Amino acid sequence: MTGPSSHPPFAAALAAGPLVLDGGLSNQLEADGHDLSDDLWSARLLAEEPEAVVRAHLAYYRAGAQVAITAGYQATFEGFARRGTGPEEAAELLRRSVELAREAAARARAGGAAGPLYVAASAGPYGAMLADGSEYRGRYGLSVDALERFHRPRLEVLAAARPDVLALETVPDADEARALLRAVCGLGVPAYLSYSIAGDRTRAGQPLAEAFAPLAEADEVIAVGVNCCAPEDADAAVAIAAQVTGKPVVVYPNSGERWDAAARAWRGRPAFHADRVAGWVASGARLIGGCCRVGPDAIAELAAALGR
Repeated sequence: MTGPSSHPPFAAALAAGPLVLDGGLSNQLEADGHDLSDDLWSARLLAEEPEAVVRAHLAYYRAGAQVAITAGYQATFEGFARRGTGPEEAAELLRRSVELAREAAARARAGGAAGPLYVAASAGPYGAMLADGSEYRGRYGLSVDALERFHRPRLEVLAAARPDVLALETVPDADEARALLRAVCGLGVPAYLSYSIAGDRTRAGQPLAEAFAPLAEADEVIAVGVNCCAPEDADAAVAIAAQVTGKPVVVYPNSGERWDAAARAWRGRPAFHADRVAGWVASGARLIGGCCRVGPDAIAELAAALGR
């Protein structure tokens, strides 16, 4: 695997942004024929089909993404242990999530991609490990101290792999955000934190202005925002995040379609369109992409809208 490239630090690039983030990794893997109906979701492929992960990242880099989020969202020591994977192998798989994205960036550059390409090491919420939809509810019944103890070992391993930024993503609860702020302290790698929201509140029900407030003074957190939400909910959230924290904003909503669990099918029409980008940028967004059901074609349109 290749090592980190010599490009401007992520915080500097973000300040000069906007930067194009990738789209949904899982939908790209599924489009390539991979079955992700597993508690580990895309993290299962870190061990079983790592080349598939590289190809998925590469599809987004080729579409114009400047930042790829790794396949680590559901990669946890606890989740791997349920599959019989010990802590040493689990740590290696966590490191591999960063290495695979870095390999994709190297291939993209070799293929003529212009400009710096960055890697964001994904760390999903506690609820992602439970694999029962808890990340869309929060309120796990755990203390902030307990959540910090859960997150810190994984974040230490990811930070040691030297990604450009830690992606603390799809956080449903302000209590978990406080735990994550503690967990990233002193790791030596910048982080962004993005909430999963419904309307103007976190999934756990806290007003966004209150949820963003603790992030304003966290030096390790260089960007804040929202992901895995409806595009229309992202519109107001970007402005709130910028106003409350004064930091660059990250935004990557879903396509706007709705998952019908009973029918196991997506319903509705996509509402993620590149014409939303100008409003997000005007409100303070500096890291912009898509989440579930947003593929390379949509990211290519977004990159074009941003002149990338």
